[in-house]
Amino acid sequence: MGFAIWAMVGLVFIGIGVSAFFSKKAVNFWANIKQFEVNDVKNYNRAMGILFIVFGLVFVLLGLPLLDGQNSPLILLSLLGVVFEVIAMMAVYILVITKKYKADN
Repeated sequence: MGFAIWAMVGLVFIGIGVSAFFSKKAVNFWANIKQFEVNDVKNYNRAMGILFIVFGLVFVLLGLPLLDGQNSPLILLSLLGVVFEVIAMMAVYILVITKKYKADN
């Protein structure tokens, strides 16, 4: 049951990524922060879609230890893996995507 819930959360991120591919406006990454001006909206949304889809897939893979049971000590690998995955996602967004697609003012 735990893995099913974990996988559904991963599928939500994959769904966000797929919807980013079809969005006409620049997709926001941070909540409650005004989106910067994007110089190439189509490729920016493509990059954001790929980022969210990869995040969702890795998230689901990190949940695989839950198949061994919710009391398994391997669950620590899942939790620590997600922490590092989120940090990596933010780093990719800030260091790669923002620098590449932010319009110069």
